[in-house]
Amino acid sequence: MNRCPWCTCNEKMTRYHDEEWGVPLHDDQKQFEFLMMEVMQCGLNWNMMIQKREVFRECFAEFDFDKVAEYGEEDIERIMNTEGMIRSRRKIEAVIHNARCFQKIRDEYGSFSEYIWGFTKGKTYLYTGHQRGEIPARNGLSDRVSKDLKKRGMKYMGSVTVYSHLQACGIINDHMESCFRYPQLLEISDAVRKRRDKE
Repeated sequence: MNRCPWCTCNEKMTRYHDEEWGVPLHDDQKQFEFLMMEVMQCGLNWNMMIQKREVFRECFAEFDFDKVAEYGEEDIERIMNTEGMIRSRRKIEAVIHNARCFQKIRDEYGSFSEYIWGFTKGKTYLYTGHQRGEIPARNGLSDRVSKDLKKRGMKYMGSVTVYSHLQACGIINDHMESCFRYPQLLEISDAVRKRRDKE
């Protein structure tokens, strides 16, 4: 069975690729989980995030953003002292801060998913060349989303971080054409082909 090469390093990464990566996502709690895992990942690697996912879930109330938005100093200390946790106070504070920004976006749009899918009018983008492995770290779409999220106060939301999130939640389908998931996801998404966009 052919897969995207990046996922074959261990079982958890393979399962994430096979079951989650690139599936069109419209659940706000999962959106928050994926986005905040990207925050924690800054400067590190995605494999580490997948390995530590259960630790993150324990620390951040299963990524219930309403609960995380209420966190204070005691919670920060608890998280900092959790075994296996990435002990970056700045990142932990950013997740809590971002939960409050996330709530505001949800209140304005009805859901965060409605907001973020609005950038593509509900479509999944297939960019020319990406299915052959010519994948950029960022592009024009991620630049626009990043700029808007930063304007709304979110932290650790650079264009590279945002691009990874757009891949994860199915707004961009970057599975290789040879990957068994590529045609499966085409069947369950409203996909449109796009020319290269500032890549």
